[in-house]
Amino acid sequence: MDRKKFIKTCGIGCVGMLGGLSLLQSCAGTKYITGQITGSSLLVPLSSFEEEKKGQKAFRRYVVVQNEKLEYPICVYRFSDTDFIAVLMRCTHQGTELQVFGDRLQCPAHGSEFSSNGAVQNGPADKNLRRFLINKENDMLKIDLS
Repeated sequence: MDRKKFIKTCGIGCVGMLGGLSLLQSCAGTKYITGQITGSSLLVPLSSFEEEKKGQKAFRRYVVVQNEKLEYPICVYRFSDTDFIAVLMRCTHQGTELQVFGDRLQCPAHGSEFSSNGAVQNGPADKNLRRFLINKENDMLKIDLS
């Protein structure tokens, strides 16, 4: 193998490995749960946001809620004990299911990006994500699907 080919092969391998690691790291923090649908509400236990870090109780910033009756999952962000936002993970450009990367959602088809409150950050999408009303009742979030 000549020197140029060796350097090119190693460079491509390193870039691929770094890209793969960043994808794995962003997925590691995502928690997927199955929510229960009752009437027109999707129920999400508040305990879904709890996790243990270094022996201490901590809270996840978001969870992705799925149900076989939903065409697309819903991402629920937790900003405080009382402040939650739920957005439909469907790109408003062409309807592709979004991916979550911390405080942003991204479309794998054309690169549109949305903030954690569903606002468009980068196009080609030009409409915000659908948001749902949320009521907190005891230890449960009720997301209004109507």
